[in-house]
Amino acid sequence: MQKKLYPIKFMYYTYKYIFPAVHKYLDVWKEKAIAIPNLELRKQALASINTKTFHCEGGAIFAFLTKNTVDDCVRFVVAFQTISDYLDNLCDRSTSLDPEDFTQLHKSMEDALNPDAPLQNYYMYREEQNDGGYLHSLVKECQGILRKIKNYDEIMPLLTELNALYNDLQVHKHVRHDEREDRLINWFGTHREKVPPMTWYEFSACTGSTLAIFCMIAYALKEEHDRQHFETIFNGYFPFIQGVHILLDYLIDIEEDKAGGDLNFCTYYEKLNHLYATLKNFYQRAKEILKGVVDYAFHCLVLDSLFAMYLADPKVSLLKVERNLLRKIRAIGGFNTKFFYWNVKAYRKLKPHKVFG
Repeated sequence: MQKKLYPIKFMYYTYKYIFPAVHKYLDVWKEKAIAIPNLELRKQALASINTKTFHCEGGAIFAFLTKNTVDDCVRFVVAFQTISDYLDNLCDRSTSLDPEDFTQLHKSMEDALNPDAPLQNYYMYREEQNDGGYLHSLVKECQGILRKIKNYDEIMPLLTELNALYNDLQVHKHVRHDEREDRLINWFGTHREKVPPMTWYEFSACTGSTLAIFCMIAYALKEEHDRQHFETIFNGYFPFIQGVHILLDYLIDIEEDKAGGDLNFCTYYEKLNHLYATLKNFYQRAKEILKGVVDYAFHCLVLDSLFAMYLADPKVSLLKVERNLLRKIRAIGGFNTKFFYWNVKAYRKLKPHKVFG
């Protein structure tokens, strides 16, 4: 029988233990970023930490599952997510539009998930080179933690598959504006038979999250679950929970992306009511797949909290969207979402510089 997990207990543990650990390790990486010799690489490394802290906070909630390995889980999440956010800045806000450069940069994420992988020159195809060992240090941090996991090779293929999809997305969506849509559509064509019916832009969104990776790493550190468990987690998170995650992320960024000329998957919906239907479908499918797994209540809280975290973001006030539609989307998560929504709003007022960016 599944134990009920009360959101108050979840939030208390998160605020008291997990978030402080996240900030402790982020401060370490920030000090290393400050010391990067190359001006452009230093600028992008610091920007990724200063503006995307909430990514590490969100990923680190999976440490709630790990009992005696909370510290290792938080360390891994912070290092791996920092790589992801740094590379996103280098691809999106920096000096290159070269897909070969983006592919080489993202080999650092591939190597971070392989404890035996040798380090490479991840900057091979770009002008900026000298980061003072910053990216290598992040990769080695991840590898060191993964070496502690018994039988890691049994789940590594699942993590590699998720990461490959994520990396492909980052390459395709950051190239020249006149190429990116065709690349994404063609890429979807090579995967559409492997996923439930969806559009190319929904598939792209589902690949753009690291939540499934963090969830499986947390369980692997806990060392209590078999391959079937990991496959169920994989199928619940990809595409469904990850799809909810990234579609909500893009929803609140619609106006910002429009101003910056950035690709936004939510703008491809003919009507945003169709987005609501997709989010509700993904929500229900995730719960169906995960029902019966250990910690089912936790996974439900993760799903419900996504609606709260994004719809409580100040950027929502800038959206030219019917307020009733936003309320409908928020209501998908029910009571737990309502609880998290007001909790997040209150905490942002108390510590706006700390949590969720």
